[in-house]
Amino acid sequence: MSAAQAVVLVAAGIAGGLAGSIAGLASIATYPALLAVGLAPVTANVTNTVSLVFSTTGSVSASRPELRGQAPTLRRLAVVGTLGGAAGGALLLLTPSGSFELVVPWLVALGSVSMLARRRIVRTRVGGVHHAGPGLLAGTALIGVYGGYFGAGAGVMLLALLLHATDEDLPRANAVKNVVLGLANAVAAVAFVVFGPVRWSAVVPLGLGLFVGGRLGPVIVRRLPGEGLRGAIAVAGLCLAVKLGLDAYG
Repeated sequence: MSAAQAVVLVAAGIAGGLAGSIAGLASIATYPALLAVGLAPVTANVTNTVSLVFSTTGSVSASRPELRGQAPTLRRLAVVGTLGGAAGGALLLLTPSGSFELVVPWLVALGSVSMLARRRIVRTRVGGVHHAGPGLLAGTALIGVYGGYFGAGAGVMLLALLLHATDEDLPRANAVKNVVLGLANAVAAVAFVVFGPVRWSAVVPLGLGLFVGGRLGPVIVRRLPGEGLRGAIAVAGLCLAVKLGLDAYG
């Protein structure tokens, strides 16, 4: 890999880390960058999944204030998200890569629009603490499967689900999203390291950029107005849905 390509990947990683930790849209920047430097689609997807571990490390390390008091819910969501990520990684290695292409744009669009109309639809309350009900657990597991399989838009879907299913504000819901999807992604990444065609020369510069961007993202979320940021995330998610739809149906 040339120095110019490495610089491109570092820049894409910073952009992806910011987009991922803020809106769950890291792959909108990183996956096209890997294709642009010459990686084949499956290799780019696998390399992208492994690199995203660095984004999670950065964003979670910067989200400790938002994660306080969320341990009960986080533990349950982490378990189902991790199992889903493992299943998604296995699907990617064992099934045709186009299996989800037709339905994913609609799911991303639905998640994006739903963030503009937040309601409490899947929640149980015990002693003032929110716990993950069966609907939230099932939804998280399914999103974990998709996150391990491909992942573009998984963060938007999970963030929308958390905002609907709990009354947490955007920074706290976003912090949970980063942990859960990070674990799902990490499990898939382990499988790809062992069985997949990872391009390590791309992982290093992309991972460096992702760590920096992931570290900065929660700081930005903490300081921006929640309603405006939610609208911006929804618009970005709709743009991704359109792009995925053109790829799938074009």
